[in-house]
Amino acid sequence: MQRTVVLNVVGLTRSLLSEHTPNLRGLLANSADIKTVTPAVTCSVQATYLTGKRPVGHGIVGNGWYFRDLAEVMFWRQSNRLVQSEKIWQAARNRNPAFTCANSFWWYNMATDVDWAVTPRPIYCADGRKLPDCYSIPPDLRDRFNKELGQFPLFHFWGPLTSIASSVWIARAAMQIEEMFRPTLHLVYLPHLDYILQRVGPQGNIAKDLNEIDSLCGRLLNFFQERQCRVIVLSEYGITAVNGAVHPNLILREAGLLAIKNDLGREYLDPGASRAFAVADHQIAHIYVNNKADIRAVQGIFEQVAGVEQVLDHEGKKAYGLDHERSGDLVLIANSDKWFTYYFWNDDNKAPDYARTVNIHAKPGYDPCELFLDPAISFPKAAIGWTLLKKFLGFRYVMEVVPLNADLVKGSHGRITDHHADQGPLFMTTEPRLLDNPTVEATDVYGLMMDHVFMR
Repeated sequence: MQRTVVLNVVGLTRSLLSEHTPNLRGLLANSADIKTVTPAVTCSVQATYLTGKRPVGHGIVGNGWYFRDLAEVMFWRQSNRLVQSEKIWQAARNRNPAFTCANSFWWYNMATDVDWAVTPRPIYCADGRKLPDCYSIPPDLRDRFNKELGQFPLFHFWGPLTSIASSVWIARAAMQIEEMFRPTLHLVYLPHLDYILQRVGPQGNIAKDLNEIDSLCGRLLNFFQERQCRVIVLSEYGITAVNGAVHPNLILREAGLLAIKNDLGREYLDPGASRAFAVADHQIAHIYVNNKADIRAVQGIFEQVAGVEQVLDHEGKKAYGLDHERSGDLVLIANSDKWFTYYFWNDDNKAPDYARTVNIHAKPGYDPCELFLDPAISFPKAAIGWTLLKKFLGFRYVMEVVPLNADLVKGSHGRITDHHADQGPLFMTTEPRLLDNPTVEATDVYGLMMDHVFMR
């Protein structure tokens, strides 16, 4: 077996490789374009890479979905048991029992049977505090990393303060895992580009960010190659420029199909009582219709909505490999310059209490506005400081700094960027003889990783 490291540089595309990325550009001669899956979002694409299946085979139809038996929308669950197909490390162990695998921050990294794992896992206290932390297998890795690397910088991983610091921490942890355990296959997640590109778009001022992620990748390439590892650098999707959003839940509310629950003067989505509602996930939205007799009518509504490129019925979902029971009865695909919000309220004064906070588990959809500080706050640093003071004094607090302005978002993903290959995801390798096609399907990445491990 040949020890192999996979660096997942999220959001990296051929169009971003420039004078700011000399280390990554050095691998361009050994590269292929990846034809990604729908939805082209983190959890779905990673599950495809690790199983060789499309969402219909592994069940990960998005970063979240409607759990019909619970009548709840849940995003960013972490149990690997949600992935309904054999994973690459399981197949590799069957091939050679000496095979080992480490997972540094790829998703579904809890309740997993990899040999070593580290993943974000905040501590949620009874008094409302959210404390940065991580989860590890074995558990003592967490203690070692907290001591030697410092606490995982959760608020630099996601939220208005996101920065290269979280990718640096992950990289340092990955190098320590290599030095301690020498895994056969090591999966390393580097998310920095993903977030800055959603903030400012691919045509924004990102030279500094490109240089930061390239320098980090250069360090990792040198480190792992010096230790005789093969290195794959890949990405999950390309991020395209957007100039506005579509609000499918508000469209369903206007049609009288959405149910709202009022609590303490605020409005909350009631999916179990709704005739139809949307689970928005970047440029994809799953539409769940509780009465199947309403499906055709709901389909007709969205076929007339500007900004919606496709409305997938059962046959449409089947064509995209999305005909899984977890998928919506209909699936919307946005125009390339639009994205879907989860918003369901007409009056911002009645927005749910989580709307203006970074709260990825409470929101019934993905919210990239969590990457911004609300520009309507006159002195945001003072507001944050006052809130943190209440935290340190032991009072309950709510960090309400997230804007409700979808127009702030300048980049999104989720749809296939097949019309512009240089804007889609990449596969690059230090072993060019193992890559013989200029284009690979997302489902082929599984086999390419296996080849890197088992082919001499």
